[in-house]
Amino acid sequence: MKLLSLLLFLAPVWAQSPNPLPNLPDETVVATFDDGAKLTMGDFKRIYAVLPRENQQQAMRDRPAFLKQWALMRKLAKLAEADQLDKLSPSKEALEYYRLVILSQAKMNAALNQITVLPSEVSDFYNVNKDRFKQVRVKAIYIGFGGKNLSEADAKTKASKILAQIRAGADFTKLVKQYSDDETSRSKDGEFATLGPNDVIPDAVRAAVFQLKEGEVSDPVPQANGLYLFRAEQITYRPYEQIRDELFTELKQQRYADWVAKTNSETIVTFNNLAFIGAIQVAPAKVK
Repeated sequence: MKLLSLLLFLAPVWAQSPNPLPNLPDETVVATFDDGAKLTMGDFKRIYAVLPRENQQQAMRDRPAFLKQWALMRKLAKLAEADQLDKLSPSKEALEYYRLVILSQAKMNAALNQITVLPSEVSDFYNVNKDRFKQVRVKAIYIGFGGKNLSEADAKTKASKILAQIRAGADFTKLVKQYSDDETSRSKDGEFATLGPNDVIPDAVRAAVFQLKEGEVSDPVPQANGLYLFRAEQITYRPYEQIRDELFTELKQQRYADWVAKTNSETIVTFNNLAFIGAIQVAPAKVK
């Protein structure tokens, strides 16, 4: 019997297995043990809920074997208590350790579940942080340098001249077709991408694009093999309805993190023996 694997239930894993449980009323007795104790369907559900996923699957594949092992563990635990092994090392310390693990996890789960985030708080958060959800559709003119292209200095000169024409009122799309070295965007009248603040893009591109107002053109943005001139074609924002649930979760997780940090900061330990602490650096005020 793989008793060790069943003992893993002591490590709290709250995710539920997709395996269906038998459709029986909670009061249904599913097993009677040799000491007369009865296990109901409700009891089984509560045990099942804290099993690691792999043990949930084992229990559902062979329920008689699971109940047999559970009965054996009950018997061995009672024999251990009769011999007062729960009061002797190392069992005493192991019980205390797992008690702390389970109760601390239970408190953390309860704290998370008790956090309330009002709909008005979510909408306020969206409005205050609206720039996080900005989307900028940009066109670009790309001036390459190096290799068969211009030198970097000549590319900068060319880009500056093109920018001057744009700011003097020249048609951006015509300049794309005339000057851009990026064949893909040139064939689409300079259409480059719709960018969001969290997209994986170079920092220089991010800084240039997200400070533009609609219709504005950036200064030349240097990249490894060329320079870009970006124009903000359209500025929109991800709709609130689309990201409301994400923001709710973010606010809840942030408040939970704040609670954990506060609880941790309020947990004070006085270190009484430097020889025990060893080489670890400890703030002097906490060493006595």
